[in-house]
Amino acid sequence: MTRNGVHTKQLFGTIDAMAAQPALGAFRFRAVNHWIDGAHSRTTVQPFYGAGQEDTSRARNFVLDAGAPGILLGADTGPSPVEALLHALAACLTTTLVYVAAARKVRLTEVSSTLEGEIDLLGSFGLSDEARNGFSAIRARFRVKGDAPEHKLREVVTRAQERSAVYDMLTGGVPVAIEVEVDADGSG
Repeated sequence: MTRNGVHTKQLFGTIDAMAAQPALGAFRFRAVNHWIDGAHSRTTVQPFYGAGQEDTSRARNFVLDAGAPGILLGADTGPSPVEALLHALAACLTTTLVYVAAARKVRLTEVSSTLEGEIDLLGSFGLSDEARNGFSAIRARFRVKGDAPEHKLREVVTRAQERSAVYDMLTGGVPVAIEVEVDADGSG
């Protein structure tokens, strides 16, 4: 059966397989980024490791351009990285919400969200040690319609928040290790 575009038998099969073999739940996603010019960079996403093996099922790369608006010295070549973060959070919460609803036999007819992030760029431009470099707050507003009572739809949103990987990374923090390889040409 398919509910909300999710094949529920496959969903529960995946959950059962991971419950029986927890190692299948270990995934490693990758993104390769290259600077193009100014604030413009391009990230390519395709291969990943998951379910106990290197996955080669994707037929193509996904390409995401990033940039900055003109007022921040960019040329509007793509969303800024902070906007991409809002996209990642919105997309993860939405996908998780849809999966939770499908598992709980709730047919959705609409899911939309608006996310806003507050940032004081004095921090990232090195003009203030008090201003944080990143978002100081993020607000998400969801509109959800479906064939369930209000309390059930609210419950689906709450459960999605509890299970969203990106929400967890943002609110719980995640260690980030940075390695550097330098090829200096000796000039300057």
